[in-house]
Amino acid sequence: MIQGIDHLVIVVNDLDQAARDYRQLGFTVVPGGQHPVGSHNVLISLQDGSYLEIIAFYREAIDHRWWDPLQKGERLVDFCLQTDDLRGDTGKLQNAGVAINNPVPWSRKRPDGFELKWLLSLATGSHRGVAPFLIEDVTPRGERIPQEFAHANGIVGIDKLVIAVGEPSQIDKWYGALLGVQGERFIDAALAADGLRFQVGPHRFEFVTPRDAASPLIHWLREYGPSPYAAVLKSANGAGAMLDLQLTHGAQLLIQ
Repeated sequence: MIQGIDHLVIVVNDLDQAARDYRQLGFTVVPGGQHPVGSHNVLISLQDGSYLEIIAFYREAIDHRWWDPLQKGERLVDFCLQTDDLRGDTGKLQNAGVAINNPVPWSRKRPDGFELKWLLSLATGSHRGVAPFLIEDVTPRGERIPQEFAHANGIVGIDKLVIAVGEPSQIDKWYGALLGVQGERFIDAALAADGLRFQVGPHRFEFVTPRDAASPLIHWLREYGPSPYAAVLKSANGAGAMLDLQLTHGAQLLIQ
């Protein structure tokens, strides 16, 4: 069963600089460590159980799923859902037509030397970043996610993830199969878009398709293809603003 967003992935060129910039924005940023596949990360844990992963590469890794997207620019690039039934939920997506691999083992070595282990089912090809990837922990989840949840900027969780898509019909099929419910249709006037909304645990997903030439999604889809567009973060302070794109390294993060 899907329990909500596990984490959002923000890919950057320089991990140390990104960590400094996110600290300047008021986040508590914790070193995550290195993956054997050539990437390393820092993490921002949130009180709702999700986190932001800021990831870069410590060596060339042309086969890595986020290497090619980074060549087009730093940004919010992918998302992971937490499940307590990885094989079952992977099967639901596969049966609905999603190009997602069977679970495979992954690992990361923290700066203190502790090796974290988990299983991932990875959406592939053009489905990456629109369909989720799924995670199930082998070592305790509390070891994988830093336990520092307080942030000077008051951020406490993720409200919603907005994903730009060209054709919403397959989205309803995919997520309907995964969640057992159909999406709620809506119009996003600010984005000049038609939308399809799902609630996933404490988090919302909004898949948006441009409805006219004024939509900023047209440029996004032309530049990056169907992919995460923005995330709205919950703040205990209740102040609405968009974080500085230079400091977020291209990730469109709005605070509400």
